[in-house]
Amino acid sequence: MKIPRELMDCGAETAIVLGSGLGPFAKSLPEIFSIEYGAIEGLPTSGVPGHAGRFLVTKLQDRPLLIAQGRVHLYEGWSAQDIVKNIQLMHAIGIKKLLLTNAAGTLNKSFEPGTWMMLSDHINLLGTSPLRGGPNFIDMSEVYSLRLRRLFHEAAKAARLTLHEGVYAAMAGPQFETPAEIRMLRAIGADAVGMSTVPEAIQARALGIEVAGFSCLTNWAAGLSPEKLSHEDVSSVGNEAAGQLIELLLGAFPQI
Repeated sequence: MKIPRELMDCGAETAIVLGSGLGPFAKSLPEIFSIEYGAIEGLPTSGVPGHAGRFLVTKLQDRPLLIAQGRVHLYEGWSAQDIVKNIQLMHAIGIKKLLLTNAAGTLNKSFEPGTWMMLSDHINLLGTSPLRGGPNFIDMSEVYSLRLRRLFHEAAKAARLTLHEGVYAAMAGPQFETPAEIRMLRAIGADAVGMSTVPEAIQARALGIEVAGFSCLTNWAAGLSPEKLSHEDVSSVGNEAAGQLIELLLGAFPQI
């Protein structure tokens, strides 16, 4: 992969990956420069609505921040190794802290749609790993940094924002889950379900990057509400909740 010189020299040590519908987060920050994923040889591009497909370099509190607007997914036909090429690029340019966001369905009846859940752990039900192909026996006992989780809890408390904490289950999709699958996920301890994030978190930890993860809880999972699920509704709720993510990051960024 040939990385553009502007990215190599951007100076960012923290990056954030934006999930479905969370584009308004990037629009709230000043743009220094941006690069389309398609302009970087070897980097896959997404065709999913709500994933702009570009890197944006901005400044937050006078420090550079790299924003990845959108990601690619297994359900688009990419491999787990393809999905994490953006993370490998980040590591190559010097990223040390990574904030992963996604839109997810809530399985926990105490976690209402429209709120955020910080990931304490995950369950990988994708059937694959970006580390597949070698004896890459990486410790996964603390995928999501306890230090960062404490910082974000403090920021949420100071901003009077609701920030749940729980376990994220990753399913391959692209179809939404069935009520029976949701009952299974609840039985094994999941609080939210989505179709991303886990491969990126695994790759980041393998590279020594400190990780935090956040799910925008956009809807009740199948069987918990009579409403039908749609990607349009998921993106709409994500748009509305993006402002809360900005407040969280503003509060925690000085200590990250």
